[in-house]
Amino acid sequence: MTNSRMNPKVDEFLSEAKKWKGEYEKLRNIVLDCELTEEFKWMHPCYTFEKKNIVLIHGFKEYCALLFHKGALLQDAHGVLIQQTENVQAARQIRFTNVQEIVEMEPILKAYIHEAIEVEKAGLEVNFKKKTEEFIIPEELQNKFNEIPALKTAFKSLTPGRQRAYILHFSSPKQSKTRVSRVEKCMDKILNGKGLNDCTCGLSQKMPNCDGSHKNIR
Repeated sequence: MTNSRMNPKVDEFLSEAKKWKGEYEKLRNIVLDCELTEEFKWMHPCYTFEKKNIVLIHGFKEYCALLFHKGALLQDAHGVLIQQTENVQAARQIRFTNVQEIVEMEPILKAYIHEAIEVEKAGLEVNFKKKTEEFIIPEELQNKFNEIPALKTAFKSLTPGRQRAYILHFSSPKQSKTRVSRVEKCMDKILNGKGLNDCTCGLSQKMPNCDGSHKNIR
């Protein structure tokens, strides 16, 4: 490994790390030994092959991890890959809590990294499932679709993420009358192509430029 292959932004990231610094450094050395290009994406060290993301190093409160961007396509011969949440379709993690774990797994990590590189060379892609298919349309919303066809058309025109947010919002109350009330309160937003968390000003309520005058629907 040569210093010329080290990205200055990653050097800065490591120098400022308050936790997992030793683990990050060991993971970095292992990945660079696999001849990947070191970049800095999403505020973390990211390693690429011919501009394709292979692995990313990141940390959390309880663990740090090597994240494989297309981990779902790896064979996982040692059963070490972890799906972070049930909604994550492509990426998989290998988690660590100390440097010794990383040292002991070095041959396995390199094998997985090389396999991930071969996945990219072969042009393999993850077949993503449409998240909206994982959710059942609430009866109260379907009834409104039947009454107002334009509402159904507008809803289907929303992005999958916005559809999912509405379905979760409508489905969560236990009482039907509450679900009906939520649907009715959101109808204008849906018809206007807005998401649950979008203000009528056209910006998400989480955006700094929004004046916050439009309250969240609860």
